[in-house]
Amino acid sequence: MVAIETELRSLALELGFSDCRIAAALPAAHREIFEQWVVDGKYGDMAWMAKNTERRTDPRIVLPGAMSMVVFALNYFQGDIASDVQLEGRIARYAWNDDYHAVIEKKLEAVNAYLVSRGGTQRYYVDTGPVLERDFASESGLGWNGKSTMQIHRSLGTWFFLAEILTTLELKPDAPARDHCGTCTRCMIACPTQAITAPRRMDARKCISYLTIESKSSIPLEYRKAIGDRLYGCDECLVVCPWNKFAQVSHEAAFQARDAVFDMKLRDMLKLTDDAFRVLFAGSPIKRIKRPAFLRNVCVVLGNIGTDDDLPALEIAAQDTHPLISEHANWALDEIRKRA
Repeated sequence: MVAIETELRSLALELGFSDCRIAAALPAAHREIFEQWVVDGKYGDMAWMAKNTERRTDPRIVLPGAMSMVVFALNYFQGDIASDVQLEGRIARYAWNDDYHAVIEKKLEAVNAYLVSRGGTQRYYVDTGPVLERDFASESGLGWNGKSTMQIHRSLGTWFFLAEILTTLELKPDAPARDHCGTCTRCMIACPTQAITAPRRMDARKCISYLTIESKSSIPLEYRKAIGDRLYGCDECLVVCPWNKFAQVSHEAAFQARDAVFDMKLRDMLKLTDDAFRVLFAGSPIKRIKRPAFLRNVCVVLGNIGTDDDLPALEIAAQDTHPLISEHANWALDEIRKRA
């Protein structure tokens, strides 16, 4: 009889996952780091991160009777195609097209159905539940937690999503991964806002991904220039990782760059109404930050790289009824005029 672990991995690969490993459902190995991060208030506006810390660190509270954690990786790297991407501002690679949550959840549903057939009860997540997924990924042997706090995989580099299934089935765990960062600190040096305060220590309040995605407030003046041309998220600590020399191109078409977005001028994005914004980013992770926060980001990028040609669109945006847009548009106008 074929072992359940073998069948599970075969199914995961058939569904398009890049890797599948197993860890025991025990308290997270480095939970004290997360707990201290919460105590220090480094989660910014992400108040949900400070709630139910016990549930986040112990999967047995999330699913009573849980015995195993199955961890999956899904590659989203589209290759070195920077020359083919025309958008004036940069969007983090993971958000170039369809929302990965929907893509991965369909695959997890199929795995869950298989585990149910083997007598298991499951809970599954795509960074949507109280699970310290990188801790369990490392414990399962699916890469290691890099100094940037991002997970690194020997074959995928840094370009992959994590997902996990908690199950009451007792599965044979894989060996934990070893740390292969060595003395390298490229990610820490490259961070535009120095948000990586020490190896594996991240102050989210400084991180460009946090500032342009999670935060719905005004972007602090001290970080606006450091954002540069980053329109949504930041890949800097991922890009510089030397393990990316082993990165493979994803076969998942849903992650390819969306032409309708990448063909637009930034000043034309300022004209987006709420309805037009929803249509343009339908099915995209960008949709969830909503128009005001997105246009806030557009204004900051234009303030950093815009020209006189962008002034008319910014002048209109400066009159927007939403203060988040008007404030950042006025800042951008001042920055462009200073350069002129």
